[in-house]
Amino acid sequence: MSTPPIRRPYGRILIGVVAVLIFAAAGFWFSGYGRAMMYRMMHAQMHGQMHGAEGMGHDELIMPGLQGVNATADESADLAVMFNNFHTLSRTVEELPNGIRTVTSSSDPDVMGTLATHVFQMIQRVETADDPQIFIQSPTLDIFFERPEAITTEIELTDAGIVVVQTSDDPEMVAALHTHAAEVSDMAARGMQAVHEMMMNR
Repeated sequence: MSTPPIRRPYGRILIGVVAVLIFAAAGFWFSGYGRAMMYRMMHAQMHGQMHGAEGMGHDELIMPGLQGVNATADESADLAVMFNNFHTLSRTVEELPNGIRTVTSSSDPDVMGTLATHVFQMIQRVETADDPQIFIQSPTLDIFFERPEAITTEIELTDAGIVVVQTSDDPEMVAALHTHAAEVSDMAARGMQAVHEMMMNR
């Protein structure tokens, strides 16, 4: 009488190993380090494609960093409009003891409309803890999506621009509001170059 062959569950073992690798890769991606590494690779690729394009420089319209894990195509397109037209933007920031007051505007009516849409959408996302996870997004925003209840926001569209007042009783949140306001001002002043430098410094 012959002994039946022993069946080893190699298939199930392989599936288990693959699942572990996928979860590990996802954890790496969602970590700040993983996002920074991915951005560096995208930035290097864009450098190679855009340098030598007869002085045209970076084209944010095709830059994958403006997309996001949880962002819509329209939101990414709005970011592209603002980065491509950052020279039309003007912005003032008043640091309050418990938050910030910002006034942001554009000399171009179309860009102004895009700016207003972006600001309203982002504030709504924060209030609902719906992180768009834009690839170039600053880690400063993480605390906003983790603890939206700690922020009180007032927003108004005026002749001077879009006015946003955000306050908090949480000192950590106030510090984050100050930091993020400065980051946005830098992007409004220098466009994608400011993002490149912030990403490389992380």
